[in-house]
Amino acid sequence: MNKSGRNRARNSFNLRQRLKWVGLALGLCSVSLVGRAAYVQIINSEFYQRQGEARYLRELPINTSRGMITDRNGEPVAVSTPVASIWVNPQELLRSPDRIPELATALGMPLDELTSKLSQKADKEFMYLRRRINPDDAEKVVAMKIPGVASQREFRRFYPQGEAMAHVLGFTNIDDRGQEGLELAFDEWLRGKAGAKRVIRNRKGDTVESDLLRAAEPGKDLTLSIDRRIQFLAFKELRNALIENKAAGGSMVIMDVATGEILAMVNLPTYNPNAVGGAAPDTRRNRAVTDLVEPGSTMKPLTIASALQSGVVTKDTTVDTNPGYMALGRYTIKDVPRNNGVLTVTGVITRSSNIGAAKIAAKMPDQVFYDHIHSFGYGVAPHSGFPGESAGVLPRPARWSGPSKTTMSYGYGLNVSPLQIATAYSALGNGGKLIAPTFVKGQRNEGKQIIDENIAKEVVAMMETVVTQGGAKQAAVLGYHVAGKTGTARKAGPGGYERGHYNALFAGVVPATNPRFATVIVINDPQGGKYYGGLVSAPVFHNVMEGALRLMDVPPDDIESWLAAQQSGKMGHSASVLPMPPPETVIAPDAAAEFDAALPSAHATVPPAQGGTQ
Repeated sequence: MNKSGRNRARNSFNLRQRLKWVGLALGLCSVSLVGRAAYVQIINSEFYQRQGEARYLRELPINTSRGMITDRNGEPVAVSTPVASIWVNPQELLRSPDRIPELATALGMPLDELTSKLSQKADKEFMYLRRRINPDDAEKVVAMKIPGVASQREFRRFYPQGEAMAHVLGFTNIDDRGQEGLELAFDEWLRGKAGAKRVIRNRKGDTVESDLLRAAEPGKDLTLSIDRRIQFLAFKELRNALIENKAAGGSMVIMDVATGEILAMVNLPTYNPNAVGGAAPDTRRNRAVTDLVEPGSTMKPLTIASALQSGVVTKDTTVDTNPGYMALGRYTIKDVPRNNGVLTVTGVITRSSNIGAAKIAAKMPDQVFYDHIHSFGYGVAPHSGFPGESAGVLPRPARWSGPSKTTMSYGYGLNVSPLQIATAYSALGNGGKLIAPTFVKGQRNEGKQIIDENIAKEVVAMMETVVTQGGAKQAAVLGYHVAGKTGTARKAGPGGYERGHYNALFAGVVPATNPRFATVIVINDPQGGKYYGGLVSAPVFHNVMEGALRLMDVPPDDIESWLAAQQSGKMGHSASVLPMPPPETVIAPDAAAEFDAALPSAHATVPPAQGGTQ
């Protein structure tokens, strides 16, 4: 090649120029990298920090146990047991699709169902697979080392008394939050506060370090006023009564007269709070608190107490109920089963005279009558703290029609809950002092004197005659003076009062000379051939109070009848174990131990209701 050709080749390869271009390109790359680093580290640092922490740092909750609920004697009625829940990071598991069939088999899930759930949550980092399973079973699944799969400790609520206490306690949901009953009312107190920890994971998803961020605070325990032995006894006797009378349902409330504490509250039909999913919504309602009934003749002692307090009658005032019926507009009211003639005020209660109650109520001005009945807690919520409690219906005088006061005097034209009836009768037994009911042991609500103490005692003495001479002889308890009142109220339907459909009631206090318990029984629509409160509900009072008096070691106040029965050899089982007053040589057997033996254990539930309780 000639010399001129070599010069042209050297000119075509300019090294210095090429180096300049390479340097410029490298400089531009450096600037780009520096700019990107500045963007990542300064401008958008939070985003990338969150992304990094999502892969290596994770804040996990530390679940805590819910507070235990016990009865008044410290026996557990609601406890939390540890369980485990299996969860997965769908993003991580989907990167190992060959492990999905293995996981489906371990969980007992159809493969297509699991695959579908993972696909729906493919953009998420957390999804529950199984909740509330045995911790040992969860440990076996985690031990399989399937990518993204882990377990979390949780708690499940268990109710040892099952159906017997379902309406009082309520239940919790899958997240252990109270949904009904006292679980809902005291949810914040029982729930506690969950803790939190931050865990660091490596690229395989294994935890390599964890830091406690916030310690978990267990829920606080709650001691109820309920006595589980009396509760179970009331449940059993009410269920038996519903079966015998082919009734649709029933409620019972037992209160401590002096404190307002609820010792038992039972409703049927009921449900199993340990398996709420299978229960019909209607069975979960606490009818003793939420449902309303017309009180029927259980209203008459309140009418008489109001008349005595207002001074329009005395206990010896006579009332002419002849001829046994009375025109009331286009209706006629009458006494059943016969004309009672001339009665004293006491006789009006003994004979349960509608005519007598109506004539006594007529002596009071409308507003006076209303104010007295309202003071017994009718037409106002009981303030027990129970969710959904009803205030009932007590129309004001301005809304009354011609017969309103007359019908209210013997229990029609107003609506109350069984809890309201129990509260009113508790006031009669407590010397005229009304105390708001409570479900918490030791909680002392301020009482309000609504009628004179002597008048309250007079009315209680009048109610004794209902048991000794009137229609509630089956409510008698050997060794004790019992005061009570029956009630039989026809049920109202869409077309008015329905023939053949009644609520049978009994309300009473015992011992009558120094009342300890106020008890109300309402049996809904008995169909066994009898429907009067004295025949249907009074025997339940007898059976339950007979046991409750023994369990609470309440000494008899009718020693003469007890001794007479003993001498005649006619003592029943209950009489032979009555707690006796001095001399101290008389020792009552351990009634509490006897009833404890009959209660369901912590691993059993009360058998399901049968027959008419369904």
